[in-house]
Amino acid sequence: MASNHKTTKFATDRDRLIELIKERSLRKSDSPAFPLSSGKKSRYYFNLKSVTMSPEGQVLIGKIVYDKIEQLKLKPKAVGGLTMGADPIAFATAFTSYLRKNPIEAFVIRKESKKHGLKLQIEGNVAKDDKVIILEDVVTTGASTVKAIKIAGEHGLNILGVLVLLDRCEENGKENIEAQGTTMHSILTIHDFID
Repeated sequence: MASNHKTTKFATDRDRLIELIKERSLRKSDSPAFPLSSGKKSRYYFNLKSVTMSPEGQVLIGKIVYDKIEQLKLKPKAVGGLTMGADPIAFATAFTSYLRKNPIEAFVIRKESKKHGLKLQIEGNVAKDDKVIILEDVVTTGASTVKAIKIAGEHGLNILGVLVLLDRCEENGKENIEAQGTTMHSILTIHDFID
């Protein structure tokens, strides 16, 4: 079924992103049916990759995340996080930053170092002491974001903060991330999707 977004005027890019996530990524159940990374179950499930990897999603996310970085007055050299949730967000942001004439690099953190070549765990144009923002698509417990923070720290990156596309506001995700000594900012929360 074709989307009607071409005929509907959305007040902001954020409003359109919410609608796109509702169309493509959100699943609901009357009872807790969706297993979370914590092992608990929820009535809501978000698979944001169908949005973050879509052409329209890339344009919206690049603009929204770049604007949020500007609003927060952060000056990162690069943005990135644990593969693969953060990857399309980082690439969209880097692309938008170049169009805005304020280039921000993208980087990728592997869960484990490569076993061959230079055996890199972080790919991209970043080095020790570079200022970076850790990105994440969805936060529940925050475990993958915490892992990204720890790996970035082990490589000497200077973490300015964490920027999350969607905070589910359950399982203490934000608290677990901020216990690492960095501030978490979110673009959207579960409250943008439930009544």
